Amino acid sequence: MDSMIESYLSTVEAAQEPDDIPKGSTDTVWILGKSYHPVQELELIRRDVQTRIWCTYRRGFVPIGSPQLTSDKGWGCMLRCGQMILAQSLIDLHLGRDWFWTPETRDPTYLKIVNRFEDNRKSPFSIHQIALMGNSEDKKVGEWFGPNTIAQVLKKLIKYDDWSSLVIHVAMDNVIYLDDIKEICCNSEDNSWKPLFLIVPLRLGINEINPIYIDGLKRCFEIKRIMGMIGGKPNQALYFVGYVGDEVLYLDPHTTQRNGSVGNKLSSEEVEMDETFHQKYANRIPFRQMDPSLAVCFLCRTQLEFDELYAGLLQDVLSGPHPLFEIIQTRQPPWASAAASTSSPQSHHSRSQNRGDSETDPTLGEFEELDTRQSDEDFEIIA
Repeated sequence: MDSMIESYLSTVEAAQEPDDIPKGSTDTVWILGKSYHPVQELELIRRDVQTRIWCTYRRGFVPIGSPQLTSDKGWGCMLRCGQMILAQSLIDLHLGRDWFWTPETRDPTYLKIVNRFEDNRKSPFSIHQIALMGNSEDKKVGEWFGPNTIAQVLKKLIKYDDWSSLVIHVAMDNVIYLDDIKEICCNSEDNSWKPLFLIVPLRLGINEINPIYIDGLKRCFEIKRIMGMIGGKPNQALYFVGYVGDEVLYLDPHTTQRNGSVGNKLSSEEVEMDETFHQKYANRIPFRQMDPSLAVCFLCRTQLEFDELYAGLLQDVLSGPHPLFEIIQTRQPPWASAAASTSSPQSHHSRSQNRGDSETDPTLGEFEELDTRQSDEDFEIIA
């Protein structure tokens, strides 16, 4: 009888076991530049995932804008993904990649970070601030964002938060210009460096992701300075944090939770609210199901880290036949021809090499001409 009960309990426990990591897999699990054994280090994987700040839909916050919206359910998923990846950069910058969250955490630096994402008008990265700043990108409150829009909004908002000590650079047109990075990060007077949050928006296909770029995405997750990717699957924005095998791991903002304050975690209500910002188990989908519009994000706290990122990208991500983007020393003058730009010896990868497609495939600039419905803003619409 006892053996029957034990067998039943084992079956129930197995059925309840989360499916975050494929059972029986021997593939290395990569989470934001760290590698894990899928079996021997399963709890470490989950602890790493749980440390990430998980931003979801909220309800019951102070109304936003003329529609007087009190919830972002149905329209705020990309805004939440932007919050998550920015929060990760602040955790990495101020606490370090090896720092781990626990329910008992009352670290004042951590609390400063999580409070910046609470949904009220005073928090610098609240849904209110992001949605209202979206007006500068021709987005009304309640409209969905794409990866590039949220990148541009965060770039503007970060300038108003001195404590974060961060600059955001958005590398448009699949190109990182080294001189642009130097201009915004380097102080020639005292030879100091301002920490850089680098966002590279990409379009890796028309209606679906081109599989030739999947290997490059995997290599990005293995780079030490990776903060993740914001993108999604069609009509749903997601925050991608790693991969295992041919599946990408992500945190999903599509859960609606009540609004509240973490404060200093002095009350049971504040402790419970802090727990709503953390999710122990990642989700996963095949890389091929990713929306082709996404943004890859890196953090470089020092110039040395940027130099290491640059070297790592050249060696591991951009050296193959289908690089995701290119790195160029100097931005070409507006009057320079496209031919001169792509043939410049300063370019580490030409645009034809960068896309890696056949002659019949469209370039990035031709996507909108072929299908104007498939813009990088193609995420869920407010109900």
